[in-house]
Amino acid sequence: MFMNPTLLFPSHPWPFALTFSAFMLLGVIRAGGAPAESKPLPGVDQLPTIKELPNPFVFSDGSPVKTPADWRRRREELKTLFLYYEYGRPAPDPGNVKGQEQAAGKDGATGAETRQILLTMGPSEKISTTLFITIPPGKGPFPTIVKGDLCWGRVAPEIVGQIIGRGYALVEFDRTNIAPDDKTRDKGVLAAFPDADQGDLAAWAWGYARVNDYLLTQHFVDKGKLIATGHSRGGKAALLAGALDERIALTVPNGSGAGGAGCYRVQPPKTEDLKAIVTHFPNWFGPRFAGFIGHVDQLPFDQHEVRALVAPRALLDTEGEGDIWANAHGTQQSYLAAKEVYKFLGAPDKTGIHFRPGKHEQNEQDFAALLDFADHVLLGKPAKQDFNKVPFPEDPKAFEWTAP
Repeated sequence: MFMNPTLLFPSHPWPFALTFSAFMLLGVIRAGGAPAESKPLPGVDQLPTIKELPNPFVFSDGSPVKTPADWRRRREELKTLFLYYEYGRPAPDPGNVKGQEQAAGKDGATGAETRQILLTMGPSEKISTTLFITIPPGKGPFPTIVKGDLCWGRVAPEIVGQIIGRGYALVEFDRTNIAPDDKTRDKGVLAAFPDADQGDLAAWAWGYARVNDYLLTQHFVDKGKLIATGHSRGGKAALLAGALDERIALTVPNGSGAGGAGCYRVQPPKTEDLKAIVTHFPNWFGPRFAGFIGHVDQLPFDQHEVRALVAPRALLDTEGEGDIWANAHGTQQSYLAAKEVYKFLGAPDKTGIHFRPGKHEQNEQDFAALLDFADHVLLGKPAKQDFNKVPFPEDPKAFEWTAP
């Protein structure tokens, strides 16, 4: 169990004149794209200490967020902070995504249509990944789930059957085709856009956006019902994809922990913290994030605000009760904090959390929860379960602020 963080500077402005107009010099991020210009922001030693989860309803100059229009400006401010300090700024939209069919068929067991598509993009079309698409029988268009974890193998047949049986299409791709999951930068989008300081998570989120570019040209896709999901590091990437690409209607990170749906300021023992993740996987992050090792309380944000960037679009995170490394207590805190933004925007039921017994995996129960939540928030069906039930109701909140 953790102790509630000391509540200091609950709405403390940064100790320097950094107005929103200054942030806008950094440019506006397009769907997975990079800022047009950049200007250095303060170093770690210039940032104030914030013990509780930072208040998303306060601009960096100390002025309050009062209206949904204010939130749109605050959202851009937060996005700039995350990309500058944590994830690195992704490559621009290449504008040349193309798909070439390599194979097509039908699944005899489900009647589903299957397609294999080679997707190419970027300078000289040198970036590529293969899509494995499964489309339900019947008349579309269909809500479409995009999962970037093909590097670990195809989704299990019983789960695919579950997805198809509920009337959803499934698109699988390998995010490591977009950027290798190692410290090299000589392949994929990292090599094609060397001036972008993106880490792998930002590059993989860029990959989700490029897959969406293609899917939005396809007749089987319900263009207002794109769903992004992924597990573990893939869940971190899916959450960032949902934060950056507003075409995604529902974002579902699974077991994503640090750098994903968890938070850095609430870290019970035996969970992955900022030092551990940056030390073991520096390639996942931008070049400035390592500076916060030992200085977590000087982060000008925490992961509840990445979740808040998705609002008011739908967001569910699915977790295993036995997945200690993914920081269940911190994930509960980030869920509760981000829900304040959803309340402010009039969409409190568009975010949820689901815990099931078990370990670090994305299994049938996780996909059942995803589909139940999608049925409710995207199709308007009655909710089959309580997606507001937290696993640790006795934990004190790690923040004192509330929605205006």
